Amino acid sequence: MAVTAAALVAAALTPTADAADRPTRATAIDNAADVLVARAAKLGLTSAQGTKVRDVVVDKDGAQHVRYDRTYRGLPVLGGDFVVHLASDGSYRSASRATRQAISLSSVTPALTAPKAADLAANALRAVNLGETLRKLTAKPKLVVDALHGAPKLVWQTDVVAQDSSGNPVGRTVLTDAGTGAQIDAWDTIETATGDGKSLYGGTVPLETTLSGSTYQLKDATRGNTYTGDAANKTDLCILGICISRAPSTVFTDTDNHWGTGATSDRATAAVDAQYGTDVTWDYYKNVHGRSGIAGDGKGSYNRVHYGNSYNNAFWDDSCFCMTYGDGDGTQLGPLVSLDVAGHEMSHGVTSKTAALTYSGESGGLNEATSDIFGTLVEFYAANASDAGDYLIGEKIVRSGFGRDALRYMDKPSKDGNSADYWSSSVGNLDVHYSSGVANHFAYLLAEGSGAKTINGVSYDSPTYNGSTVTGIGRAKLGAIWYRALTVYMTSSTNYAGARTATLNAARDLYGAGSAEYGAVGAAWSAVNVN
Repeated sequence: MAVTAAALVAAALTPTADAADRPTRATAIDNAADVLVARAAKLGLTSAQGTKVRDVVVDKDGAQHVRYDRTYRGLPVLGGDFVVHLASDGSYRSASRATRQAISLSSVTPALTAPKAADLAANALRAVNLGETLRKLTAKPKLVVDALHGAPKLVWQTDVVAQDSSGNPVGRTVLTDAGTGAQIDAWDTIETATGDGKSLYGGTVPLETTLSGSTYQLKDATRGNTYTGDAANKTDLCILGICISRAPSTVFTDTDNHWGTGATSDRATAAVDAQYGTDVTWDYYKNVHGRSGIAGDGKGSYNRVHYGNSYNNAFWDDSCFCMTYGDGDGTQLGPLVSLDVAGHEMSHGVTSKTAALTYSGESGGLNEATSDIFGTLVEFYAANASDAGDYLIGEKIVRSGFGRDALRYMDKPSKDGNSADYWSSSVGNLDVHYSSGVANHFAYLLAEGSGAKTINGVSYDSPTYNGSTVTGIGRAKLGAIWYRALTVYMTSSTNYAGARTATLNAARDLYGAGSAEYGAVGAAWSAVNVN
């Protein structure tokens, strides 16, 4: 019988009471609220600050982990998030904090005006889209307190979006010092990468659909009413951060409940892949990690396929709680609806509801790696003979014009020509899709080990920074450790050193501080130069 990571978690965290006696979410929040009052000073909380619960995890043994966002004089605090860890009786154990610096500002009145911040952010977007004529450009600045980049300061966080010359969306979040006008940081807003139905990449796959009258809808009531719709090659129109119109998501329908033809000439074919990817990702998180839906609330998301014109991208959007897929340009990329892309992008949604890793610097690399790791584990979980699990990212969507056979490689990330195999002090300066290589390499080594091997017909030969030999502990334990680290210990500012600590804490919780798994986590991080 196969042993899932959820079973491993259950075995490791031996319950001390029946499930009926385990603290509820509401009880955990009440217990944490008492701790916040009693330990306010040690948590850096003052009368000028407010807190709001973002997520709650209650372990099998009754231990509780309550995650908070923080405000200062009513303004959101970037890097103000923290997690309070409680014993089964509600007593305080420890806390994980994104920042430990005191938050105190002399004023929350900006010297730099909002229109000026908007102009600076618009210029920042133009600067990274040189050669493109940007249309329908809007910028929405809001005041926040930045505790991520040194001493806390008042900044404008500006979300700027536009359409490129093909009508496809581009976007950037820019942090601007509200006193001096200096740019502090910037990152992409769109997190990229990239009955039965005949799919493009997965063969003929099962689908749960909804019968409405005499017509079937590509809508799955068994998975939170997730559905897939046709974007009709249109894009969203958003002004000042508010989408006044969105590309449609007209739900696909069929008369005989057999969807697609396996060819791009049938618009339903890409929809089959998208719905299948949603189904498998839902099942992976629920059956392996006990998470019901992306937000953990049992509610489904939806998909839009055929978005934009020859759009070489796929993205998760929290504002619509939806997945969007482009068709690719046909030269470098085909339709971006492959299984690992679906798992990758939807895992951005899981990250946003848990650690909310900031999408820049080392935390941005960890954000991207989290999606690569879980996208890969979703692919292995599916056990689909037409798309066997591997440690290649996006191998199904690349075309001859792309120049290689995958977007990224987890066993040796530098094979893509840009990604980092090992940590260095400059890793945080890389694009997040390339700084992710360090964590991707760690994950491969932790699951499979170093050296040459063949898995599902793909050859790998993973090196180590220190020349060590790493013995893998398997994909199930990798997934269990990374998921617990993400949902319990990581915060918005977690860097690679923090990720080592978070995953060691997770391995300790699951398997014990003296376990082989705990030792393997440390060895795998050392093998990618995170010590």
